[in-house]
Amino acid sequence: MSTDEDYVHVPSREHENMVNPPSGTFAVQMGISPRLYNNDLAPTTRAGRHWSGYSIFTLWANDVHSLGNYAFAIGLFSLGLTGGAILGALAFGALFLFLLLTLSGFMGEKTGVPFPVMSRISFGIHGAQIPAIIRGGVAIAWFGIQTYLASQVLQVVIIAIFPGFASLQHGSFLGLSAAGWITFLALWVIQVIIVSYGMEMIRHYEAYAGPIILATFVALATWVLVQSGFQIDWNPGKAVSGGDMWLKILGAASLWVSIYGTFVLNFCDFTRNAKSRKSIVKGNIWGIPVNMLFFGLIVVVLTGGSFKISGHLITSPADVVAAIPNTFLLVLASLALIALTIAVNLMANFVAPTYALNNLFPRHLNFRRAALISAVIGLILTPWNMYNSPVVINVFLGGLGALLGPLFGIIMVDYWLIKKTRINVPELYSDAPGSEYAYTRGFNPRAVIALIIAGIIALLFTFLPVFATVRDFSWFLAAGLGAVIYGLIADKRGPFHDVHGDEIAVSPQH
Repeated sequence: MSTDEDYVHVPSREHENMVNPPSGTFAVQMGISPRLYNNDLAPTTRAGRHWSGYSIFTLWANDVHSLGNYAFAIGLFSLGLTGGAILGALAFGALFLFLLLTLSGFMGEKTGVPFPVMSRISFGIHGAQIPAIIRGGVAIAWFGIQTYLASQVLQVVIIAIFPGFASLQHGSFLGLSAAGWITFLALWVIQVIIVSYGMEMIRHYEAYAGPIILATFVALATWVLVQSGFQIDWNPGKAVSGGDMWLKILGAASLWVSIYGTFVLNFCDFTRNAKSRKSIVKGNIWGIPVNMLFFGLIVVVLTGGSFKISGHLITSPADVVAAIPNTFLLVLASLALIALTIAVNLMANFVAPTYALNNLFPRHLNFRRAALISAVIGLILTPWNMYNSPVVINVFLGGLGALLGPLFGIIMVDYWLIKKTRINVPELYSDAPGSEYAYTRGFNPRAVIALIIAGIIALLFTFLPVFATVRDFSWFLAAGLGAVIYGLIADKRGPFHDVHGDEIAVSPQH
């Protein structure tokens, strides 16, 4: 428990909600550095937090039902898992995710800070750039790839309405046809406009998109059931059994958790706006175990029902949409899938690099400018070429992704077990020598060493064939290694002060 002596007194502001980034005079008065602080990196005020349990739920209502997740879950049938085994794997994964995401979410609710600032607790005020850039690098690449995949669906929609548009699919410039450029840029612009209005606009978009997505998948499942005569094949593949089955179930559950390896890191970017811990728990209960089992049932119905109809395994809900004979219904379903992809992109792949860039240049960037730069980088990378290159996907994104587990382990052990949630929020923005998170020239060498050792082993798990048997469990192994190594070498002497950030908090402006 903290005492009155633990709290640092700082002068009150003249205005409760600042509209502009802090001036040099303000920074000196508050004991913070303009190199570490601006309106978007500042803690959020309690009064300015509007994310309810429903807001958290709609994040998962959109993200869980992403096309990538459906492709993953449907692919489990080809590994020999039955519909019941897949539901079991998703249930195990959902329980792990509920625990991890709730612990991660509580960190954001207590401090009110985004992930790059949260990382300063473990890695230091400057060392925090390491996890922020790794997380942002993974996200910015996937932002472009997801936009590209959505543009492919948009082309199908436009051609269904205007068949002449198909003529623009011929030819290529930088690897993309004229039709490809038109649809990609259209979706790119839409996402930039939404995110430029900040986290509150993202909350509103997710809140409206969530029910639409759920209704769309219920409609698709119902259509498949009707077409199949309400018959479902729960075992459309070659089923495995015994110990091999349980190994595949646990491996699938572990992979399901690793898919969210990015989200468990920066969930505080969203929960810093949560009204209370109760909102996080309520949103996570409905959004993770309940919603994920509902997702699993949809997977079984779409896959097992489609197999009854055609005798072939589908690879994605898009296959079901493409089979809809009515053009009007096909267009509506395709537009819903596009809305879904945008929702997933905003939350999973746009917010993280925006805060990472903000953290790099807080005196020159705000949320809107950083979001635009993130989007431009995502365009310059020509993500369609990345997606079509397995080497780039596996080496670049696989390599960066392998480091997410160790980062999570280090940050969680430091926050929950070593510092026991005692966080000096104002000093997260102080570069004064001897400040609580200055460590050694702004870097915590113990956290960096733990990341290097655990990261190297994680990369070996990812790329060396000899570790193929444990690859499904690599995220847990890497996270555990990061946690254990840092737990052994971390400085546990303290003292660790529990100081709220109310005096430097800012209400969200959008």
